[in-house]
Amino acid sequence: MIKHIVLWKLKEQAEGADKATNAIKVKALLETCTHIVPGILKFEVALAQPNLEATYDVVLYSEFVDRAALDAYQEHPTHQAAKLFIGAVREARQCMDYLV
Repeated sequence: MIKHIVLWKLKEQAEGADKATNAIKVKALLETCTHIVPGILKFEVALAQPNLEATYDVVLYSEFVDRAALDAYQEHPTHQAAKLFIGAVREARQCMDYLV
């Protein structure tokens, strides 16, 4: 199994909207990817919560049966479309994939 964790810090303003609005849109776009390919075991998207310490604005926690499933997810058109918007509104991104 591969765990795929990504965190995004968003720009204060981008694509005609503020950070909070874009965070909601990023979450919604990512959630369209929940079942796009076989082999996705877990797929959670969360936003930073007020009054809790957070250095990033959006997090994706996902699990895939193997590298092939993760690769299929990465290449899927729905994911590619989400990446276009996220790339336009993000300030920074951190990612870690690891085998368990």
